[in-house]
Amino acid sequence: MLRLYDTARQDVIPFEAGPVVRMYTCGVTPYDATHVGHASTALLYDVLSRRLIDLGHEVRCVRNITDVDDPLLAKAKELGVHYLDLAAAETARYQRDLAALNVLPVASEPRATGAIPDIRGFIGSVLDGGNGYTAGGSVYFDVSTFERWGQVSHYDEATMLALAAERGGNPDDPNKRSPLDFVLWQPSAEGEPAWDSRWGPGRPGWHVECSTLAMRDLGPTVDIHGGGTDLVFPHHECETAQSESVTGKPFVRHWVHAPMVSLGGTKMSKSLGNLVFVSDLLERVEPVVLRVAVLDHHYRGDWDWTEGLLESAAARLDRWRGAGRAGGGEATLDGVRSCLDHDLDTPAALAVLDEAADGGHDLAAAAALLGVAL
Repeated sequence: MLRLYDTARQDVIPFEAGPVVRMYTCGVTPYDATHVGHASTALLYDVLSRRLIDLGHEVRCVRNITDVDDPLLAKAKELGVHYLDLAAAETARYQRDLAALNVLPVASEPRATGAIPDIRGFIGSVLDGGNGYTAGGSVYFDVSTFERWGQVSHYDEATMLALAAERGGNPDDPNKRSPLDFVLWQPSAEGEPAWDSRWGPGRPGWHVECSTLAMRDLGPTVDIHGGGTDLVFPHHECETAQSESVTGKPFVRHWVHAPMVSLGGTKMSKSLGNLVFVSDLLERVEPVVLRVAVLDHHYRGDWDWTEGLLESAAARLDRWRGAGRAGGGEATLDGVRSCLDHDLDTPAALAVLDEAADGGHDLAAAAALLGVAL
């Protein structure tokens, strides 16, 4: 049985689902190129999808594009381009990079700007249920109305406040009843896109976009939801609160979060500019080399990018390709399956391929389960 760590339950537990697995993964805010951290996140859900398909499930994965948000608008203004032109160009580059890395196509890749009517309807439902309020031209979610606030992150209030300040939550907003309340709809600043609403012209907040897209494309409850660990709070905590307030049903059955990738000990971040871009790396190595380098790190542990990882991965790939094919393929495949079923232990799965190569066994099918084409 496939067992996965669940962020909300803080334990490795069996993953159980019906024939169709509904998966929602937070994509990118497309204002810069795909970096290694993005690749690590995408590859986590790709390997998970491949194993679920191997187990006989249909995987219906939705990966959103946040094409209206503060960082994108600021970058477009800095470059002097329309925000949707910037979003389109960077989304196309992101898609090319993931295709090169052999990431399976997703069922849909909805954009926030394509769901404004749905978002307005969702916000109306929050207000109608007594979980939101209007103040200063904005609409806020009132966290005091949601008894299970904190069920995803398990953070204390001080930690929540610190992370909200760091990650755009604006706890000092004087219009809020509580500093942890979050924006559902806000007035647009001069030069920013705006849509009409019954609360006045403006644009949606970040968190409401994902709740709306997930429920529109997958229904009120998704089997797997995730993104980077930096999204646990406030993004996924807020998503859960507003979604369950509207539907009265569990929003997510299993939370799976991807690790942070660092450079020189500091987390890769667009705001810091310490990024290693996938497109730059692919000018020097085969895409499968980068895939192997990333999969040699378990998804639950943050890790540091170094150039030596590519050299090691390339040597490993050569070793696999040079191995014999004298049977043993099914045993190797079962070995990789066992590793993946144990909380997606991709480093152990790669070690199974090493052992098969040393023994001259067929490892093509096992490698393919990891998305590695020999």
